Amino acid sequence: MTSKTAKRTASKSVNSTVRQLKKKKQSKGLSSDQIDKLQRILCYQFNNQSLLVSALSHRSYASNNNERLEFLGDSVLGFVVSELLYQTYPDDNEGKLSRYRSILVRGETLAEIAKELQIGEYLLLGAGELKSGGFRRHSILADAVEAIIGAILLDSNLVQVKQCLKLWYKDRIDIVHQKIIKDPKSRLQELLQSRKLSLPQYKVVKIEGKEHEQSFTVECKIKELDLVFIEKGNSRRIAEQKTAEKAYPKVTNKLSA
Repeated sequence: MTSKTAKRTASKSVNSTVRQLKKKKQSKGLSSDQIDKLQRILCYQFNNQSLLVSALSHRSYASNNNERLEFLGDSVLGFVVSELLYQTYPDDNEGKLSRYRSILVRGETLAEIAKELQIGEYLLLGAGELKSGGFRRHSILADAVEAIIGAILLDSNLVQVKQCLKLWYKDRIDIVHQKIIKDPKSRLQELLQSRKLSLPQYKVVKIEGKEHEQSFTVECKIKELDLVFIEKGNSRRIAEQKTAEKAYPKVTNKLSA
């Protein structure tokens, strides 16, 4: 082998290694093909792809995780959804708009959107979370959606975020008014208020299980009627709703007696 050929071979080898390192540094656990595919699904091309990688990085995976982006995305999501609702429902009052928004930005809805966007397939999780099925967990999926929203804002602007959210939400904003069914807590509260009684008091009396598999035991106390109800749920919100649902018919019967 001549010296020139050896130099060319060495140069190609070095360039190849540099490219691989750059790709590895850029993806940090995701290949360039995976990033390209997800960007097509999101209908957004990042100028700074490291923002997307950070948005997909759970705290169990790296110290440079998606929590700060999630914080930003949560605020942006609330603002953009509020604006879209304001434009879509010009005749509805603040109370209705607030209830529409709560449905659209809640974790359950965001997890649905995450599944439609196949985000679980691209999440970067630590070994423990991966083994326990964290890529399917609603809270992790919802947090990732908010983080991606924050990442898009930093990478572009609010107009682009709004365009993406319109695509991701599809017809959810147009039909959200059909989903306004009062939840058990709201029904119980209105029932007590109609009789000039104090609001129910909810208290977490026990938390069991590991962090990602916790069970909450919640007590619902209605002082003036001397009633106490206890139920369990895999989140505080669910447990509170279950206690309210259990309480409602009992309270109705006692008030009717």
